[in-house]
Amino acid sequence: MNETLIRLQVEPLTRETFARFGNVIEASDAAHHFTINGGNTERYHNLAQIDPGPDGRTIVSIFRGQPRALPFTVGMMERHPLGSQAFVPLSGAPYLVVVAEAGDAPGVEDLRVFLARGDQGVNYARGVWHHPLLALDGVSDFLVIDRAGEGPNCDEIPLDEAGVIEF
Repeated sequence: MNETLIRLQVEPLTRETFARFGNVIEASDAAHHFTINGGNTERYHNLAQIDPGPDGRTIVSIFRGQPRALPFTVGMMERHPLGSQAFVPLSGAPYLVVVAEAGDAPGVEDLRVFLARGDQGVNYARGVWHHPLLALDGVSDFLVIDRAGEGPNCDEIPLDEAGVIEF
């Protein structure tokens, strides 16, 4: 990686802007929802298409992310070619999501950066390039739903040029 740093724009996370990378997991009016449990609970239904891939099984974990300082340099990306990976924040704090479309290794020009609110989760579709967890304001816990099973399911690559995130 050379010493060039390209500034990455941060944009709000919405269902529409994130659709080609996976799903936004949030209780919003745009989601299919209905009342259950005798009128005591609103169910926001089918918010993410969890994909454990062939011969995989779905597992639930908690990841505890240490906060990242800004400006932050993005010098690598990863993907999970065998299944999707969902992150749902438990700490209520905002965090950053860096993604690139599935396919060949991305360049810095292919990266999109989203600021997720503390009440929004993301589900990375199978093969979508993403940066590992980017907690911002403090130690943050995330409920993670992803794949367990045979086969290598994490590809990591360095970027040829780095990108920098700053507010």
